[in-house]
Amino acid sequence: MAQLPTVDDVAQRAGVSRQTVSNVLNSPDIVRDTTRERVQAAIAELGYRPHASARRLRTRQSSMIGVRLDPIINGISGSILDRYLHALTARADERGMRITLFTAADHEAEIEQYKRLRDGADVDAFVVTSTSYNDPRIEWLARERIPFVAFGRPWGSEKVDDPDRLWVDVDGQAGTRMATEHLLGRGHRRIAFLGWPTGSGTGDDRRSGWESAMTAALSLDPFALAALSLETVESVPKARAAVEGLLRAGRGVEAIVCASDSLALGAMMAVREAGLPHLPVFGFDNTPVAQAVGLSSVDQRLDDVAAGTFELLMGATGRMMLPHGGASGDDPRHRLITPQLVVRRSSHLELVEEAGGTTSGDRERTEKEQS
Repeated sequence: MAQLPTVDDVAQRAGVSRQTVSNVLNSPDIVRDTTRERVQAAIAELGYRPHASARRLRTRQSSMIGVRLDPIINGISGSILDRYLHALTARADERGMRITLFTAADHEAEIEQYKRLRDGADVDAFVVTSTSYNDPRIEWLARERIPFVAFGRPWGSEKVDDPDRLWVDVDGQAGTRMATEHLLGRGHRRIAFLGWPTGSGTGDDRRSGWESAMTAALSLDPFALAALSLETVESVPKARAAVEGLLRAGRGVEAIVCASDSLALGAMMAVREAGLPHLPVFGFDNTPVAQAVGLSSVDQRLDDVAAGTFELLMGATGRMMLPHGGASGDDPRHRLITPQLVVRRSSHLELVEEAGGTTSGDRERTEKEQS
């Protein structure tokens, strides 16, 4: 059996020291571009792969990142975390890391899992998902100085911009503002918003984007905005009932922007049942269901969210976990990702390019040809 290439083999092929090869593998940012590229070419040519066990002994890191596997609340918007985990796992592999999943019934149980995994040196860092107001998980991790990144802002905390509380999030305000401005640009004025009950950080953020666009374009006062704003829980049937009531009230609604695809699906059912199939409805999350039924939506760009997660944990290109608060002062400890508007035929608006350079019409034609 042929002997596997070693660090020394890579160093000899690249004409550098063994330490330089180690730096390229673990801290590539400190190596000059030309040297790093030469070492990476030698690694690729020789097919060298670092030995995971030896790396753990040398660095005293497990190369594991812990993430709680949330229960599936519904089959529509709940798919967002699944897609994020997939993107996170792909990014982890690029950095020589692995994702370990665990379950917990609530925040307190999740903190107990953090303690167990930390005490056993089973993980190097955690990713916190489904953040909430005054989230106790974030406060505990920050207090214990354990490396972590939250997917979602620590809503309600006075320390939301604290460099010890790292987070990556999608700019929900920008997403609903883009959707509302798009509809305004098509000549619609009576644009309603369907969101979650006040007090949801993410929901309030998304409502504010609709509100800012409507106020800027039409100078609506708070009473006029309230007449066009609906609240309901994350439920397709309840969203449908809420929109049916709005349409019966005769407020002349011309379009609807929703805080999620689940709510948008209920709204779409309501407008079609009311004999208004051409009334545009926008969702948020760009779930597989939205794609299947032709629902216009806002895409969260989860690949970019996952990339931002690892930038905060390991630096731009590093393969070693940064210590808690270990990034340079020039690097903002947060990432706010601007989402992307995806317009489909259901909204009866002009087709636009979607991610990947194709239009929704192109995709529809492709799907039709393949069926």
